[in-house]
Amino acid sequence: MKKRLIGALVLLSSAGAAQQPLAPDTATTPPNPLALYGAVDAYYGFDFNRAPGQDRPAFLYSHNRQNEFAINHAVAGLRYQDERVRGAVGLQAGTYVSANYAAEDPAVRLLYEAYAGFRPFRRAWLDAGIFASHIGFESAISQENWTLSPSLMAENSPYYEAGVRLAYEISPRLTVTGLVLNGWQNIRETNQGKALGTQVQWTPAPRWRLNSSTFVGNEAPVDAPTRRRYFHDFHARYSPTDQLSLALVFDVGWQQCAVGRGDVWHTGALLGRYAFTKAWAFAARAEYYQAERGVIINAALPAGSAPVAALVGASLNLDYAPTPRVLARVEGRILRAEALVFPQHSGPGRNYPNLTSSLAFSF
Repeated sequence: MKKRLIGALVLLSSAGAAQQPLAPDTATTPPNPLALYGAVDAYYGFDFNRAPGQDRPAFLYSHNRQNEFAINHAVAGLRYQDERVRGAVGLQAGTYVSANYAAEDPAVRLLYEAYAGFRPFRRAWLDAGIFASHIGFESAISQENWTLSPSLMAENSPYYEAGVRLAYEISPRLTVTGLVLNGWQNIRETNQGKALGTQVQWTPAPRWRLNSSTFVGNEAPVDAPTRRRYFHDFHARYSPTDQLSLALVFDVGWQQCAVGRGDVWHTGALLGRYAFTKAWAFAARAEYYQAERGVIINAALPAGSAPVAALVGASLNLDYAPTPRVLARVEGRILRAEALVFPQHSGPGRNYPNLTSSLAFSF
């Protein structure tokens, strides 16, 4: 999830969105140290055979309203970087923020990012504050992603985090990062335990990109018994031609529970994107989610909801970018659950088909 906004938005009109490093290049300095950036993503979605109501399933946080014209995510901010110091502050609003930051203190919900950093030595950056998560292939900024809707794994792993990170560029092709965080996608600390994370990004060849990210932390509420969570994200991107890009993403996690051997979940996706021209592109995704007791999805559902232990899905996406700053998209998506978990007119069902359209602008 974790790419530099301005460059990725421009590249979307070409062969595909490039997966960027966690932090700006540690060995170079931008020609203009101060940069203004922004993006807005307006959308309309429609769910077929949906029970009355505008909310989509609670475990979907992006484009989560249906039969309603809405703003998914509006972001504006400033970034500064010279040879020794850097920092950023960005503000945000939209239905994504309302859904994904509902548990945060109101004073910080509108912060997309806010961090300060410096170089402790030449090829490293040390940053502290709020920043994009080091986990995942997809970003909170939908224009950066190959498909309009994020995958199940992206929606149910961190989009953002708060803490300290140290990124070191071993070589132009290899960057490693260590992090100390407040926890699993939370700005405000929920207990006294700190989480640890790592990230390794490797470009073994110009058309390949490999990423390995880990997370270890206590996810129990304060004054509750420790509930340790271990998580690993892996993704690989390959671009055999300038027009075609392919990606494989796999996540696996384990969490302690009160009794038994713990909860295990894993999720994966295959993605492909083909650019017919500089303006037109097509993307597809196949995905699955499997959990013994529904972690992490069940934690997001209202009390009394049917448990979600297994999901599969597929989506088709068509993009049109008349200019590098404007992106129009339409996506058809279907999710199928093992159990009757989706509210429908005729009662709970296993299938959840929908359409979503988006018109986005960036600068």
